[in-house]
Amino acid sequence: MSPAEQARPLQIPATLDAKFVQLIGRYPIKRSALIPMMMYAQDYYGFVGDDVLAEIARRLDLNMTQVTETLAYYSMLRRKPMGKYHIQVCTNVSCMLRGGNETLAHLRKRLSIGHKEITPSGTFSLEEVECMGACTGAPCVQVNYDYFEQLTPILVDELLEQLQTGMKTKPVACTTGSIHERHELEVPVISRRFGIENSRKIDVYRQHDGYKALEKAVREMTPEAIIDEVKKSNLRGRGGAGFPTGMKWSFVPKDSPKPKYILCNADESEPGTCKDRPLMEHDPHQLIEGITIAGRAIGSKQGYIYIRGEYRYVLDIVDAALAEAYAAGYLGKNILGSGFDFDLYTHTGAGAYECGEESALMESLEGKRGYPRIKPPFPAVVGLYGGPTVINNVESLSAVPSIILRGGEWYAGLGTPKNGGTRMLCISGHVNHPGIYEVPLGLNMKRAIEELGGGVRDGKKLKAVIPGGSSCPLLKADEIDIAMDYDSVAKAGSMLGSGGMVVIDEDTCMVDMARRIMHFYAHESCGWCIPCREGTAWLRKMLDRFHDGGGTSEDIPLIGELAQNMLGKTFCPLGDAAAMPTISIVKKWKNEFEDHLKGKCAYRPANDLLVLA
Repeated sequence: MSPAEQARPLQIPATLDAKFVQLIGRYPIKRSALIPMMMYAQDYYGFVGDDVLAEIARRLDLNMTQVTETLAYYSMLRRKPMGKYHIQVCTNVSCMLRGGNETLAHLRKRLSIGHKEITPSGTFSLEEVECMGACTGAPCVQVNYDYFEQLTPILVDELLEQLQTGMKTKPVACTTGSIHERHELEVPVISRRFGIENSRKIDVYRQHDGYKALEKAVREMTPEAIIDEVKKSNLRGRGGAGFPTGMKWSFVPKDSPKPKYILCNADESEPGTCKDRPLMEHDPHQLIEGITIAGRAIGSKQGYIYIRGEYRYVLDIVDAALAEAYAAGYLGKNILGSGFDFDLYTHTGAGAYECGEESALMESLEGKRGYPRIKPPFPAVVGLYGGPTVINNVESLSAVPSIILRGGEWYAGLGTPKNGGTRMLCISGHVNHPGIYEVPLGLNMKRAIEELGGGVRDGKKLKAVIPGGSSCPLLKADEIDIAMDYDSVAKAGSMLGSGGMVVIDEDTCMVDMARRIMHFYAHESCGWCIPCREGTAWLRKMLDRFHDGGGTSEDIPLIGELAQNMLGKTFCPLGDAAAMPTISIVKKWKNEFEDHLKGKCAYRPANDLLVLA
């Protein structure tokens, strides 16, 4: 495209033009609208062409290099069109254990196409992808933005036939695990409105204590009192780190010349974890109320909900709830006549696990690649747009209304000392009843698997458990008779993490498990720091070669050594996230590595379909 052509404004359709104008108005810096504008343009055109990029650059006062180098970072953005129905198949750990590889193989055979290829008719395209946040509904595929869960080859064939004939198919959107008959071990607090008809609507929310906590917070409590109540609750970050939420809020300086921001991290991308999706789908007003109270607590006037790009239907639900909240006076100017002003917007990601890290999330929200920032300074002092910023997970913020309404001591009493409240537990993998369960912190892990998950599927024996998402060190079957709280799981040598428990049976090859986990982290490494970029790539190659029969005895300690050398040497925790499960697998299942030196894998056949780099 010539410079003259780039300078000439593109005629954007009215609906898309209105969306562009709306997006630019959400941010103090126009560049923040870049990634959402590219995503919405792709939704309209099917891809993001040079002419569209030039128009976006013109509107945001950017050059083409700034736009294209940002686009190249995000896996969901594409420069060429795909099929009318773009089928994405998850093969990450939870889906792999439930038939994700077989689903991919079946689709390849039926469509006669491979990874990122298009059928001659242009009807279908196929892509193998990483975790899509449907772990308890594995195996899962996504067609455009619609989820289809618990698939079998027969159901896949039916789906293809319906799409081929143009029949309207109903997406299976988070029906697995989030809505189920309550188990006696559950303590529903933030999930208590799940299953109520129209629970996402504001009128229904208000019928069940909705926005009463916000009324209390703005009319009866000072910001300091709100923070003290959250501290009393012993609420710890549910995104993985487990840092005390009230303490994080207290770090924000009271007097700041720069605006303060509240960010909700809804970029739920940790394999095994899928609880934020139903919280936003079934109870978006609870999240909105929690964020607004947090804004009141730190003196913020603006917040953003950063939602992963794959959750488009969820983003639409939250946008609708935000419109209701504005209309009812719970957002905007002079909320409930209190003099408190607060604006809240959604912001879409575009496919990057790294953006779940808080500083990378801020970089992404500012319209850039999701590279982590060096700390200090920490976000509470220098965060989004250089202002003091609090970043909390969806689950953490969803707990705030109940804490304010019923008291911090009540919430703390639901858990164990220093571990207050409940936890949304995602149980996936080789269990009879995969699902999302709200349980008190401190529930016994073994009991959770046996009673909530219904035990290991097909009468198999338990081999291993990933306690809280793929970044956690794995536990053996004889190590899980422990309380599920942050301190107890840490004492056992692992982490409670983000609540993504993956159950692994006796027939699973742990070498294959190690390499699948490493494929994910090698694929998602942002590439900024050498230990992570090179370490994950070399470990992926070594584990592939080892499982394929090309390993040597020297490789076994070398794999562990390479992983160990990544720990604590990267700008963000992604290097640690890749290293910790690998170290635990090599240490605890060394015998399986040694068995591979003798010949073919004795367990389930290797995943020779993995093509993600």
